[in-house]
Amino acid sequence: MLNAKKDIMNITTIIGLLAAFGTTVSFLPQAVKTIQTKNTSGISLAMYGLFTTGTLLWLIYGLMSGSLPVTIANAITFIFASIILIYKMIYK
Repeated sequence: MLNAKKDIMNITTIIGLLAAFGTTVSFLPQAVKTIQTKNTSGISLAMYGLFTTGTLLWLIYGLMSGSLPVTIANAITFIFASIILIYKMIYK
């Protein structure tokens, strides 16, 4: 029984890491495009401000709860979202 629970936890962590990878990597093309073109006209400042704040809170939650997938995904996503947000504020 103990091994079955351990296996489930490993599968759960793997699924969490795969989900974290997918959602985190999805921000990379926008960050690269924004950095290359400095064009932020199609990006909402309010949306990215709220999103970046929410991502920071999820990162803190991940750290406090000890959830590796939540922590890793939100640390990386926070970096990407912050870059886009900073470019939006600089290149209005």
